[in-house]
Amino acid sequence: MGMLLRFLSGNRKSPNDSIVVVSGLPRSGTSMLMGMLSAGGLDLLTDGLRTADPDNPKGYYEFEPVKKLNESTDRSWLGGARGKGLKVISYLLQYLPDAYEYKIIFVRRALSEVLASQKKMLERRGEPPGETSDEAMARFFAGHLRKVEVELERRSNCDVLYVDHREAVRVPAEVARQIRRFLGRPLDVDRMAQAVDEALYRNRSSQP
Repeated sequence: MGMLLRFLSGNRKSPNDSIVVVSGLPRSGTSMLMGMLSAGGLDLLTDGLRTADPDNPKGYYEFEPVKKLNESTDRSWLGGARGKGLKVISYLLQYLPDAYEYKIIFVRRALSEVLASQKKMLERRGEPPGETSDEAMARFFAGHLRKVEVELERRSNCDVLYVDHREAVRVPAEVARQIRRFLGRPLDVDRMAQAVDEALYRNRSSQP
């Protein structure tokens, strides 16, 4: 499979003015991409409240106010994210205000792997699995991702780079170069590639 990297360009402002958003489904590899950006020299907006655990041994790179984007009307804190990296799951992208410019790195991962990873996380936490079948969840996720792509293409304040999770693990240096070019920032490609630990790719499928 060829590398799945695609640009959708809606603006051409200075890269330092844009908020760098890493997004995707939960358990799709967004924390790995945040780790790559951090290793490359990009400042991240995180709070460290959610610490590393067996599901994400290298940390989650989260910022608590992001989780309330769909609830709070005060999103002025986003002004402090200009030029920095911020993790926002795909469901919350629609709540990013139009007042800011975004460079979005969207991670795509085989849905079978996403579902397997989510199940493992629930098992480790001792939580019961959901009643919805994997097939139904895969259909739901696929529909959601199509809607997100349409929405992002419509928004003139969003530039998007789609990155395939498997390719990021297989050829991290190549993906790191694509990210550096997309962001227009002097990131350290070698350090970005070294931040990827293939041993943490634990839920593999034969699906391309």
